Amino acid sequence: MATYSSTRTPSPSRTAVDTGTRATVRHLGPNWYAAVMGISIVASAGATLPHPVPRPVTVGVWAIAATALAVLLCARAVHWIHHRDQARSHLLDPRVAPFYGCLSMALLAVGGATLLVGKDVIGERAAIGVDAVLFVAGTLVGLAASTAVPYLMVARHKIALDEASPVWLLPVVAPMVSAAQGPALLPHLPQGQWQEAMLLASYAMFGISLIATFVMLPLIFGRLVVHGPLPLALTPTLFLVLGPLGQSTTAVNALADVAPDAISQDYASAFSAFAVVYGVPVMGFALLWLALALSLVIRARRAGMGFAMTWWGFTFPVGTCVTGAAGLARHTGLDAYSWLATTLYVFLVAAVLVAAVNTLRGLFNGKLLAAPR
Repeated sequence: MATYSSTRTPSPSRTAVDTGTRATVRHLGPNWYAAVMGISIVASAGATLPHPVPRPVTVGVWAIAATALAVLLCARAVHWIHHRDQARSHLLDPRVAPFYGCLSMALLAVGGATLLVGKDVIGERAAIGVDAVLFVAGTLVGLAASTAVPYLMVARHKIALDEASPVWLLPVVAPMVSAAQGPALLPHLPQGQWQEAMLLASYAMFGISLIATFVMLPLIFGRLVVHGPLPLALTPTLFLVLGPLGQSTTAVNALADVAPDAISQDYASAFSAFAVVYGVPVMGFALLWLALALSLVIRARRAGMGFAMTWWGFTFPVGTCVTGAAGLARHTGLDAYSWLATTLYVFLVAAVLVAAVNTLRGLFNGKLLAAPR
């Protein structure tokens, strides 16, 4: 019987490198995809502003996001291969499991940015192909997460009412990102059944996410009122509530743009009206929540809140409000929404820069990949 005892053994230096690499990713959780989401939406939102950011800038940001996604996917693959015990523990941890929704949104965000600005580098045909692959993968992952994570919360996780957190929104908001990204691919599908199916499927995912959000929000706000502010490290997650609000506004406006090409004029007119009738009050509530979240973040900062990966919560949700306000500016013609989109975009860029600098510092000193205490 053949054995491998006589084969050449790896050199100590190579073994040390392999072991070190595997150990480095042991505590790399799915929350890291939030960084990819935040960077991607700087490119996408910048291209959709009433006065777009210069194209070379958005293309450069897209390239960074795409590279970060590729690196993170490889690192997470190593994590699952060599640290399956840790991966399983993440799924069974109610504080970590919801972040699996971030994988879906990272795929969708990079795919959408590829079609929007990346086509300047790789060409439109390749960009359509990349976006289609990432859209399908992201949508399937998002639908799975929006089902599996709530199931785990009910059947496996042991959660007290005072543990309710905006993080719970992450898996259920993922289908809303698909709803907002679907319209960009619709014109590239065959006319007729295919385009109508994409339109209505996007609206269906809009409904899935919206109703699930309505179920979650009372629990989150009720926890704040009854039990007070969140722990300092979790305070930035209050911004996650902006995600379904801004993304749903983005979705209805994007769907209204493509509806005339995919469905009868009667329905297309209704969808166009719905974009404004729905988007205006929801954006109003988003601004109210933004004020509340900012107030609590300032309070937490004064109490000593330091940097954590939760700071990436300041980025993607605000970016969805940028694209939502830009969509309302297109459909209402109001300059106020153009100014709102621009102001929020400035905040978004500042938040991404702060989060990115602190993340790089934490990577270099090893603190962000160390075992949790």
